[in-house]
Amino acid sequence: MLEVVILAAGKGTRMRSSLPKVLHKLAGKPFIEHVLDRSRDLNAEKVHLVVGHGAQEMQAALAGQEVNFIVQSPQLGTGHAVQQVMPHLYEGSRVLILYGDVPLIKTETLKALLKKVTPNSMGLLTVNLDKPQGYGRIVRGSNGNIVSIVEQKDASEEQLEIKEVNTGVMAVGAQHLLKWLPQLSKDNAQGEYYLTDIIALAVASDVQVLSSQASSATEVMGVNNRAQQAMLERLYQQEAAQQLMSSGATLADPARIDCRGSLSTGEDCFIDINCVFEGDVTLGNNVSIGPNCYLKDMVVGDNTEVYANCVLEASQIASNCLIGPFARIRPGTQLEDSAKLGNFVETKKAVVGKGSKVNHLSYVGDAIVGDHVNIGAGAITCNYDGANKHKTHIGDGVFIGSNTALVAPLSLGENVTVAAGSTVTRDVESQQLVVARTRQKNIAGWQRPVKPKND
Repeated sequence: MLEVVILAAGKGTRMRSSLPKVLHKLAGKPFIEHVLDRSRDLNAEKVHLVVGHGAQEMQAALAGQEVNFIVQSPQLGTGHAVQQVMPHLYEGSRVLILYGDVPLIKTETLKALLKKVTPNSMGLLTVNLDKPQGYGRIVRGSNGNIVSIVEQKDASEEQLEIKEVNTGVMAVGAQHLLKWLPQLSKDNAQGEYYLTDIIALAVASDVQVLSSQASSATEVMGVNNRAQQAMLERLYQQEAAQQLMSSGATLADPARIDCRGSLSTGEDCFIDINCVFEGDVTLGNNVSIGPNCYLKDMVVGDNTEVYANCVLEASQIASNCLIGPFARIRPGTQLEDSAKLGNFVETKKAVVGKGSKVNHLSYVGDAIVGDHVNIGAGAITCNYDGANKHKTHIGDGVFIGSNTALVAPLSLGENVTVAAGSTVTRDVESQQLVVARTRQKNIAGWQRPVKPKND
């Protein structure tokens, strides 16, 4: 049985924020959710989250997740934090201790660490740093075995030269934790209970401390301030860009793309600069995304082209479509094959049929548009009466002239033609021309008003 303990009680003073540190975001998701994802990857039976500062806000942010919240008050160090979990641990379980502000740690790294846990051994995740300032040093005996961890403020000059450092991540049998944690002392420079002191207790108990190395320093970096947050964001995005290119996508500039969720690409996709992908986005084969586009929870079919400066959310786009530039697709839109939305077009909860065109400056909301429909510039569906939303049904082959208002609820039959400038309020049967505008009146000899001259 695997239990995960995540330490997340700190205030994060250096973030200069009223928001608990672990609720700050990386790649569009709070740090703590990245760590919780790793717990799920490992199929942990229980996840214990130690909270302190902003405990209520943490519980609200993570409502609905299978997490056992444990409040640490006051906060007297990492050892004290894990002590609060003791009553909740099953004696026969393996316990993995993680940190809520270390969001880039990899599942493979943790799996390797967990293999070090036996009845007579525990696992400690370490990393070698050229500049280990601020980290606890790994002290090994003459036989090369780990004998203790010395914190920066308690280290001797000789110990400060050690490059191998503690990441804080460890895996150990619960039976050992239940024995060692009550023995911790706060007789140190910080006046806190150090979790790292259990290493010396393990050695004294003839429990071997086996180290496992992180793949890089990057994945075990914690976030303590905004600069570190920005640095980890870039590192995350660099890795995401490399994965996209490995899967066959072409990126105009790998340094100018942000993935804040899951992005899946088919063959021969092209993504231009400054594009942001959020939630779950799937691009088919030969999809082209122009510069400065934002896609959230989208499915985009083969051979579709999205031009510059478009916003697409929670919708489905079929194959061979053309979108933009400056188009906005709001949630619930569905474009069928070869549909086209032009510049400054907005759709919402609309089905746009095969080969249909909404070329420019139009709004189509709460509508079902048939195949091969042409909607002219400035045409809108008036779907909201101030209290309720209403549907507009537009049949196949309809031609809608420019500057037309379609007042829902409304149904236009097949091959209807709507004259430009019309305000249509009643259903129209197939094959009809509808003209719904006031008669033009020309007045001869009319004098335009002029401004009075200043005295």
